[in-house]
Amino acid sequence: MVPRTGRAWWVLRAAVSAHTVAIFGQPVFAGVYLSGSYDGLRLHAAGADTVTSLGYLQLIAAIAVWVRLRQAGPFLATLALAAAETVQYFAGMAGALWLHLPLGVATVAGMVAQFAAVWRRPPVRVEADGE
Repeated sequence: MVPRTGRAWWVLRAAVSAHTVAIFGQPVFAGVYLSGSYDGLRLHAAGADTVTSLGYLQLIAAIAVWVRLRQAGPFLATLALAAAETVQYFAGMAGALWLHLPLGVATVAGMVAQFAAVWRRPPVRVEADGE
């Protein structure tokens, strides 16, 4: 049985894992498009919707970890990642590839770092002073 305070951490782990899988599809879909298949652009756009939505769901899970386990780090990292993905989303829609491509590389790298961080740390509650 998972301790009650650890459930939020497992939900965050699930969200980060799904988000990581989805974000790895984006460069693949972009590569399909750049190889000459216009279906790749449709898949890349659908993937952008999926990745961005998963980022916001991950943000909700990170808020739960912050509230339940008193760990703000995952929330701050997820907030930065969700903000970068939002900027990247709109840069892609606007055709600003000078921003979209390097930000895409940065978000994939950030997602990998976050995946490693949440799977390496145990779900332990940080007690406040005086409790």
